[in-house]
Amino acid sequence: MRVSLTVGDFLRRAALVHGDREAIVDEPGVVGSLGRLSYAEVHDRARGMAAHLEAMGLGRGERVAIVSPNSARFFISFFGVSGFGRVLVPVNFRLNADEVGYIVKHSGARLLLVDPEQEAALKDVEVEHRIVLNGLEDEQLFAPAAGREPAMPEIAEDDTATVNYTSGTTARPKGVQLTHRNLWLNAVTFGWHIGVGDRDRYLHTLPMFHCNGWGMPYAVTAMGGRHVVQRKVDGEQILERIHTEGITLLNGAPAVVTAILDAASVRRDAGRPAPGRGSVRMVVAGAPPPSRVIERVESELGWEFIQIYGLTETSPLLTVNRAPYEWDDLEGADRASLLSRAGTPALGVQLRVDDEGEVLARSNVVFEGYWEQPDQSATALEGGWFHTGDGGHLDGAHLVISDRKKDVIISGGENVSSIEVEDCLFQHPAVAECAVIGVPDEKWGETIKALVVLRPGATADEAELIAFTRERLSHFKCPTSIELRDGLTRTATGKLQKYLLRQPYWEGRERQIN
Repeated sequence: MRVSLTVGDFLRRAALVHGDREAIVDEPGVVGSLGRLSYAEVHDRARGMAAHLEAMGLGRGERVAIVSPNSARFFISFFGVSGFGRVLVPVNFRLNADEVGYIVKHSGARLLLVDPEQEAALKDVEVEHRIVLNGLEDEQLFAPAAGREPAMPEIAEDDTATVNYTSGTTARPKGVQLTHRNLWLNAVTFGWHIGVGDRDRYLHTLPMFHCNGWGMPYAVTAMGGRHVVQRKVDGEQILERIHTEGITLLNGAPAVVTAILDAASVRRDAGRPAPGRGSVRMVVAGAPPPSRVIERVESELGWEFIQIYGLTETSPLLTVNRAPYEWDDLEGADRASLLSRAGTPALGVQLRVDDEGEVLARSNVVFEGYWEQPDQSATALEGGWFHTGDGGHLDGAHLVISDRKKDVIISGGENVSSIEVEDCLFQHPAVAECAVIGVPDEKWGETIKALVVLRPGATADEAELIAFTRERLSHFKCPTSIELRDGLTRTATGKLQKYLLRQPYWEGRERQIN
């Protein structure tokens, strides 16, 4: 017997097995908050949403775009749209109107759901139907089914469930087609490796638009865990929610970890311990975090640190680095160093590194292709392997990401990993954030520049920081200049876009490489 794997499976099971259990806690005090809902109520509202979309004339395979920070409505949409045969298009809520307009048009979305905070900025985006998620305009869309039974089309597991637009280095983002099979297997594999269970209380610090919250809306729902919504990243607020809601699991980029550690330091200085010691697991991805940051998570917070690696195109899980029992007796710094690697292949994933140092992957979680972009799809999937665009190497079973291939700095013919230099700078007690880039140099072709943000109240100058790296790295890897900044611009998921940081230094040149 073969039964299609579809995302609707997760909520149907939760409603059947854990119907009376609290499913989601919406952000309190915001317009349109749905408060606390049980799994039976979430399932009822998802069915009501599907019935309303049907009444609007949106049929199977039609696209529904949503621009919103994390919310219970966003969560319900994963099931009310994709679970009934339509295609959800989650959009980065920090994009401007032109960018959102492009995604809506390119995806062919007929309906745009907009959070009240984005309503004014996106008022000129052209779309057939627009609904503001304010509790008024969307009242019928998210109302309980109340006897309305939406059509349940025969969904094939290879049907597209979501189209997620990536913010790459191209002029326009690409729409990643993720199938029901991709998302189902990613959620189950992720849940298995991280140990998601029915007692988990998951805090949505990771944007739901970002690769569907890495699959956590599906994985946690499957087991009947509780979802707690966090709309914006604020270190102190995260710690408070962990305390009040008994959070056991959260995901985020290294920038989120830094915000939490800074807030915990403030608490410690005030004689207030950070919550969650011995009970919280934090999953981190988006960039290889500095080993010192990993060590602080485990020593200062007492949380378990887990690193993963993947891309939107891989649903996203490719590797997992969760400390095995063999590491239990290691010193903190040694353990953190091992945890700084991307990790071992997740179940069902094959990895290899080609002759040019690019990481390639094969798995059931690899995407179907880019929406309406067959040439780019063929390039990305050439030879039956997905080409990640990341440079790295295999250390036994462990994958080590050295850099985005396009971010490798070649100085005097030597390849320099910006991540290695950043990791060194992060060891300095005054450094809060840093980004290492290559800038033009007449002698060496490229030379190494570090953009550094200092911790509040800390002092350090360029000479001190360069000397610090020269004590720890081969000299050809060390920055020749350091620029102190007040902050570094990041994406909504905390990623640094180094090509944007490099642009001012390469202005007027055809290529950002010498």
